[in-house]
Amino acid sequence: MKAVGTHQPLPITADHSLVDVELPEPKATGRDLLVRVHAVSVNPVDVKIRASFKSEDGSPRVLGWDASGVVEAVGPDVTLFRPGDEVFYAGAIGRPGTNAEKHLVDERLVGRKPKSLDFAEAAALPLTAITAWELLFDRLGVPYGRKAQAGSLLVINGAGGVGSILIQIARRLTGLTVIATASRPETKQWVLDMGAHHVIDHTQPLDAGLAELGIPHVPYVAGLTASDRHQDAIAKAVAPQGRVVLIDDPKSFDIVPFKRKSVMVGWELMFTRSIFQTNDMIEQHRLLEEVSALVDAGVLRTTLTERAGRIDAATLKKVHATIESGKAIGKSVLVGF
Repeated sequence: MKAVGTHQPLPITADHSLVDVELPEPKATGRDLLVRVHAVSVNPVDVKIRASFKSEDGSPRVLGWDASGVVEAVGPDVTLFRPGDEVFYAGAIGRPGTNAEKHLVDERLVGRKPKSLDFAEAAALPLTAITAWELLFDRLGVPYGRKAQAGSLLVINGAGGVGSILIQIARRLTGLTVIATASRPETKQWVLDMGAHHVIDHTQPLDAGLAELGIPHVPYVAGLTASDRHQDAIAKAVAPQGRVVLIDDPKSFDIVPFKRKSVMVGWELMFTRSIFQTNDMIEQHRLLEEVSALVDAGVLRTTLTERAGRIDAATLKKVHATIESGKAIGKSVLVGF
């Protein structure tokens, strides 16, 4: 089968940073689904793994942690799906990725593709939707579906993939006032289109931007990028007994300044359940089923902004380069081999 892989850490401009390869077709066992991949999207995790992976035995590492497609075969222990089902999912970081014609994934990490979306539109959603949902409801502890006034959420980097769906979920499924950060005219408009009540410029001190809105403190902060750069402003902006959740990888993040306010500081990683094979892995299946239903009901929308081309090394290199530039808006999706 066709796939795209990497062998060694190289800059994305290098000829062999990503390469087209031929691999054996995998077989479904246990609770795995064998999915024929129709579309994939690219996330910062793809870039991070590509930039650090070095093959020990010469075999390529297939990247990709977002896909939509059709179930071709199921393992003997599968109960949730059957061949012919259209699905979307983000998979597990410890297994071969979705940049391949066929892909194995545990059924507990998979949801049914929204019927109202095509494969490209659906592939934009899984990883970011899982991350945003877990961040908001599991880590920050915001009540799901409660529309009473619930304070404010500051989303740092609202125009990225996670920010784009987090804003929608928070605006439509909670009573939070959503404040997103963005710096360019096009990103400011995008976060407003996603549902943000207010936008502040993250090239300026965040606490100053909040003060200009008349909102000096927020009970909830979602740090999606550059958390170390914004640390002092976050410490000033978060309300006493508030909560801060990060998803990025700052070189350091000192939580001591948050002690005086009794602030809870934590991380969200959507791969935790699959890495540790937690007893509640199936929650990601349920979460994606809920997201699918909300999309079909018109509550949530896809965050696709670009149909980049076919799934091959050349196209993936272009999308990786865009993500590395820090100027990506929403999600870029590749369709077909």
